[in-house]
Amino acid sequence: MTQEAGYLAAFLVGLMGGVHCVGMCGGIVGALTLGLPESVRDRVGAMMPYLIAYNVGRIASYSVAGALMGGVGLLAANAAALREAQLVLQVVAGLFMVALGLYLGGWWQGLAQLERAGGVLWRRIEPIGRRLMPVKTPWQALGLGLIWGWLPCGLVYSVLVWAIAAGGMAEGALLMASFGLGTLPMLLGMGVFAATLATQVRRPLWRGLAGGLVVVFGLYTVGVAMVAPPPGAG
Repeated sequence: MTQEAGYLAAFLVGLMGGVHCVGMCGGIVGALTLGLPESVRDRVGAMMPYLIAYNVGRIASYSVAGALMGGVGLLAANAAALREAQLVLQVVAGLFMVALGLYLGGWWQGLAQLERAGGVLWRRIEPIGRRLMPVKTPWQALGLGLIWGWLPCGLVYSVLVWAIAAGGMAEGALLMASFGLGTLPMLLGMGVFAATLATQVRRPLWRGLAGGLVVVFGLYTVGVAMVAPPPGAG
């Protein structure tokens, strides 16, 4: 998979993963929206700068995490035969995408274990966010978004594993930023049309469709790595 195709795939995973975002982050979006001053909540135009700021902060945190994971992958690749290590990482990333698709479709909940493990870090970060509430300015919303980006989430963790195989820090950051942009329409919509949107995307049909497509992406990623020429060939 080319780098550009990887970014597009990450965007689509984020877009399709919106069915998970509703369950995982819908309550957060609703609480943050209800916490805004009444004069802001009553007008969509006044509310949008806050919703955008939340999500800019969230995507920025994803990008930082992606850069860290991309750097780890690059170090691992340099420590071994570069091409061979990249292929192994690509297979691992593809398998995690398959697991993610099963998770999104509601067919397997193994990634929930990752969310519980991530709770250790979240317990240390979450109190910082409390100091920014109630939100009165978009700058506070941006700060909360930066904290929100570290919320334990199997969907995010799966794409972070993918970022290890991205090829470097910049590539990992771009992969996670692409993923974050994919989640943006659903989470912005949740801020404005929470009840209606939540009802629609929780339907098994949408969850199954999204999960199935992500499984296909994962199998394709594994297949590309498996048929790639061995190191030194050609």
